[in-house]
Amino acid sequence: MEMENGTVVTEFILLGLTQSQEIQLLVFVLILIFYLIILPGNFLIILTIRSDPGLSAPLYFFLGNLAFLDASYSFIVAPRMLVDFLSEKKVISYRGCITQLFFLHFLGGGEGLLLVVMAFDRYIAICRPLHYSTVMSPRACYVMLLALWLGGFIHSIIQVALILRLPFCGPNQLDNFFCDVPQVIKLACTDTFVVELLMVFNSGLMTLLCFLGLLASYGIILCHVHRSASEGKSKAMSTCTTHVIIILLMFGPAIFIYTRPFRALPADKVVSFFHTVIFPVMNPMIYTLRNQEVKISMKKLLVRHVIC
Repeated sequence: MEMENGTVVTEFILLGLTQSQEIQLLVFVLILIFYLIILPGNFLIILTIRSDPGLSAPLYFFLGNLAFLDASYSFIVAPRMLVDFLSEKKVISYRGCITQLFFLHFLGGGEGLLLVVMAFDRYIAICRPLHYSTVMSPRACYVMLLALWLGGFIHSIIQVALILRLPFCGPNQLDNFFCDVPQVIKLACTDTFVVELLMVFNSGLMTLLCFLGLLASYGIILCHVHRSASEGKSKAMSTCTTHVIIILLMFGPAIFIYTRPFRALPADKVVSFFHTVIFPVMNPMIYTLRNQEVKISMKKLLVRHVIC
C-alpha cells in the first residue's frame, strides 16, 4: 500500500558487511566474544559509580552516563547484525529502518554533546578550580545532562523528518549492514541534492565543529597543565589524554561518513563497523583503565560480591 509521501517500499534488503561466508563467521565469533567480555564491563562501571559515594564528582557522573549511552548505542546495530549473519535473507522493514536510524543519531548525537560537557568539566576543574564547585554543582550537571539528551533528540528528529518526506518507490537494497542516512537517501525516487546538503549540515558540520572545538579546548587545557607545577599535573594530563583518545575514536569515523557528499567509498562499511559496533563498548573501558579511582572501586566491588 502506498504511503502519504509516495513510498511503496515496505522493507529494505541489507547486503551486509561482506558476502563471504567465512569472513561473516569470523566476524560473528569475534563480535560475540568481544561483547561477552566488554559489555558487562560497561555495566560494571555504571554499578561501581552509582554504589561508591567516593565517586560522586561530576567527572564520574558523566563517565557513568557515557557508559550508559555507549551500552545503549551498542544494542542498536550489533544484535541485529549477529542475527543477520545467521540468516540467508537480511531484511528490515521500512519502519524498523527509520526506528534504527532515529536511535542511532539520538544516542550518537547525545554522546557527542556529552563529550563537549566533559571537556567543559575538565576546563573548569583545571583552569578555573576556585569556581569548580559553583559552576559544576549537582543541579548544573543535571541541567547539562538534560540539555544533551534534548540536543540528541532534536538532531535525530531532523534526520528522520527529512527522510520521511522522501518517496521510496523502486530499489530497496541497502549496501550496508544497518540503516543509515547516506545509504537510505540514495534509494529515494527523487532528486535528493537539497536533502543531502541539509543532512551534511545537520550531521557533518555539527560533528566537525564539535570535533574542532573539543581539540581546541583540550589544547588549551593541556597547555595550562604543562605550565603549572601542581601535584595533580600527571593525573590531569592522563585524564585529558584519555578524553582526546575517545574524541578521536568517536568523531574520526563520524567526520569521514557525514561531512562529505553521500557517495559510496570502499572503506565506508569498515569505518561504519568500528563506529557503530566496536568503539561504543570500548570508550568507557578506555576511561576506566586510565583512572585509578574507578579501578580501585571496581576491585572493591568485585571482592565484596565474591565474599558475599
